[in-house]
Amino acid sequence: MGTNEPITADGDMPKKKFYRSRAHCNPLSFNETFNYPTRPDFMDWTEEYYPNHPSLDKKEGDAVNSKNTISFSQLSNAMNVHPDVLDVGCGFGGLTMALSTALPNNTILGLEIRAKVTEYVRLRIVAQRKEHPGQYHNCSVMRTNAMKYLPNFFSKGSLEKIFFCFPDPHFKRKNWPRRIISERLLSEYVYLLKPSVGRLYCITDVKDLHDWHVDKCSMHPMLQELSNEEMEEDPCVALMKSETEEGKKVIREGKFGHVMYYKVYKRVELSEVDSAAASATAKVTVENFFQEGQFGVEVA
Repeated sequence: MGTNEPITADGDMPKKKFYRSRAHCNPLSFNETFNYPTRPDFMDWTEEYYPNHPSLDKKEGDAVNSKNTISFSQLSNAMNVHPDVLDVGCGFGGLTMALSTALPNNTILGLEIRAKVTEYVRLRIVAQRKEHPGQYHNCSVMRTNAMKYLPNFFSKGSLEKIFFCFPDPHFKRKNWPRRIISERLLSEYVYLLKPSVGRLYCITDVKDLHDWHVDKCSMHPMLQELSNEEMEEDPCVALMKSETEEGKKVIREGKFGHVMYYKVYKRVELSEVDSAAASATAKVTVENFFQEGQFGVEVA
């Protein structure tokens, strides 16, 4: 007999077996509708995603009244709350949760396109907030298509870190435009990252896809590869290897030859880009942005 009751109540830890979904989907032909603001400054992140964000705590001198309404300083803080660390394609939220405690002064947001998986991560965060009072209020999850709507949610230079962990390889050549890292999307990520501060992280267990990441990122004039020493000093590198579902699987199956390939790139200042490299960006224009065979474009 059917029931309208949810599988998991808010505050209870969800069971993953109830939220399994297809591993991947085509983000370019995904037809379900998503809500998104027309401009990033129209987005109130505290309303749904960070209602108890650490920066909203009452400060000394805040007005307190019997109706428990928000104070002016709290309202001002709420307007400044926005994610600055993105876990794109967060899956079941392992890295998103780990980054919440590793980066307590940042605001973490997991992005996921699959509805059931997004709900699992949401319930997982709510359960952790209940079990650990005062923690995990700086992380959340949102269902959206990251290949289409990031500029609607995030303004120029507003992000400090973007993670791409074990994305769909899209092995077939005709499906390469579906890859989350490409020449055109990289320019979008660079636009959103803070100069000199922003970091782009990519990790995979597919050597061909790793070579693709290195090729595309190394060619971009606004990205600079970090050295092995710099990457090892970054605690986020260890987290993306150990806290994601795929990373844990690679660690378990390491004896069978599985390897993780990863790189981290720094978003450089425009002044650090030489004129020759900067001129390379002129190759992408309004006229040639959509070319035959790319993004599903066909010429009759």
